Amino acid sequence: MRSRSLGLSLAFALLAASPALAQLSPPVPAQPESELPFTMTTVGTFDAPWSMAFLPGGKIIVTQKQGAMILFDPASGEKKTLAGTPAVVSAGQGAMMDIALSPDFAKSKKIYFSYSEAGEGKTNGAALATATLDETGAALKDVKVIFRAHPYIESGAHWSGRIAFSPDKKYLFFTNGERAKADPAQDPTATLGKVLRLNLDGTPAKGNPLAKQGFHPAIWTYGQRNLTGLAFDRDGHLWEVEMGPLGGDEVNLIKPGTNYGWPKASNGSNYNGTDIPDHTPADGFTPPKVFWNPSLAPASMAYYDAALFPAWKNSLFITGLSGMALARVSLNGETATKADHWRLGMRLRNVRVGPDGALWLLQDGPNGKMLKLTPKG
Repeated sequence: MRSRSLGLSLAFALLAASPALAQLSPPVPAQPESELPFTMTTVGTFDAPWSMAFLPGGKIIVTQKQGAMILFDPASGEKKTLAGTPAVVSAGQGAMMDIALSPDFAKSKKIYFSYSEAGEGKTNGAALATATLDETGAALKDVKVIFRAHPYIESGAHWSGRIAFSPDKKYLFFTNGERAKADPAQDPTATLGKVLRLNLDGTPAKGNPLAKQGFHPAIWTYGQRNLTGLAFDRDGHLWEVEMGPLGGDEVNLIKPGTNYGWPKASNGSNYNGTDIPDHTPADGFTPPKVFWNPSLAPASMAYYDAALFPAWKNSLFITGLSGMALARVSLNGETATKADHWRLGMRLRNVRVGPDGALWLLQDGPNGKMLKLTPKG
């Protein structure tokens, strides 16, 4: 049994899992600004912002939990709600989730986005869709769902829905959470609790390593929980961050065909305090490269290799919900090491690297701030 402060960790884990309880999160005091190596500038505020994508020309599309996409001009502060977005199930952890520009956006004006949608009866699931911006830039057109998680079930949690394109821009990687049901992560027929590799049209990519073993043909890796961040580094390695249960949040190096062990192995415990076996060399599962105990409650991750913060090249940045922090993980080949942990005193939903190399954050909840981080001096 791992030794930890179960009461505090349990409170943080439950609060991280429920946006409705966000206002009750135990305060994590922010560090004095004098201790931070960056300046934080508030650029705008949004209603429960979730993710963002930078457009050529400087505007940003921001997704919001209730289902809206906002076209935002940080220079003027102007906001436009894009028309044509699909209906979203936003109860629990449901949301208009991730958003990414197509690799050929300059030509096609196509975007990819994920959201939680209603299924038959009381079921629901994560959908991956494409759309194009119309000529006015004020609406979506040609909205098309290209992939749906399998199966749709009755649950309000662990949607995941993160998007990353392969360095050669030929494939799309998409995360499906196990919907707080645990067992689907080891079910070869379900896409839940998995990283998926798809063609750009949403069909399963050929050569996925587990298909010949009877797995759903889209599955790339399995045995994962709530996969909230996904990014390639400069060497082509794919990294993933996920929320653990009571502790055990983890960063994984994603390798095809790998089983990461959930729910049979974890560096966390069940919410009732009972133990889950730790990762061990003999268990047959791949352990995380980095883990947090107590929980950080990671909500997103971005890979950084820009020039604005040269000391942070080849790093992962991870936002924490109950942890109310921004964490940096340093990479060296296939090795990951905890490097920095800044307490910012707010639940952080999203982190992205801007075109100029600045870090951009979205604060969770109503009136969530958009923050731009730049070097001091």
